[in-house]
Amino acid sequence: MAKKARRKLEEEEEAKFEFPEFDVRAFVTHEFEQYYATLIAFGFGVLLGLLVYLIGLAKLPVEVPVLAGVAGTVAAVLAIREMRPASWDYTKGDWASLVVLVFFSFLGVWLLLADVLPATLG
Repeated sequence: MAKKARRKLEEEEEAKFEFPEFDVRAFVTHEFEQYYATLIAFGFGVLLGLLVYLIGLAKLPVEVPVLAGVAGTVAAVLAIREMRPASWDYTKGDWASLVVLVFFSFLGVWLLLADVLPATLG
């Protein structure tokens, strides 16, 4: 009995989980890639907000600028995928954060322009 218990303890000690080696270079590279993708996404959001505001000035139904904003968000994400070669390594969470950033930055710029500019122009 004692041999079995000792052997079992030895096997458990050998089978303990060991953390993999942390690759600092890969981590920093991924973080810089995410930084640049975030800057690009924010830029697309600002440009999209300005474009949607200009579409809204044409007195079209409100659905047209909203649909243009959603379509622009999808197009911006696809453009980021084409612009950044390392984007194929992004996780679902990385993509979700970029989509949310583009959408809410476009929405913020659009609503800011729609609220502030008409009040200042008269």
